[in-house]
Amino acid sequence: MPATPATDGDDDALLPFQRLDVYKVARAFAVAVKEAGIRDAELQDQAIRAAIGAFLTLAEGLPNKGPGLRRKYFTESNNSLHETLAAVDLTSAIGALDPARAAHIQDLGLRFRKMLYKLRA
Repeated sequence: MPATPATDGDDDALLPFQRLDVYKVARAFAVAVKEAGIRDAELQDQAIRAAIGAFLTLAEGLPNKGPGLRRKYFTESNNSLHETLAAVDLTSAIGALDPARAAHIQDLGLRFRKMLYKLRA
């Protein structure tokens, strides 16, 4: 994976929200889905789009200070996270994804979900 400010350790090149653990976990989640090697074109597209949506709506919500907007974005991110996990689960169930990769994505998704729930409170 090419180096980016978020991966090369240059914290001075990051915005404050990019330093947050939830951002890093969500980013790893989206990358894991993209790199999973899903062997069903429709489910691959759906899982990747949902994972990207979960990551980007989180990023939209993090800089907001108002609780209403933060809750809106974090709820949307949570919804996309659940869609992603359902697509990955189905993909694994039909044999179009290695179970170990599915388990890794599931673990990242559960970490992401716990963090999102704390942000939504």
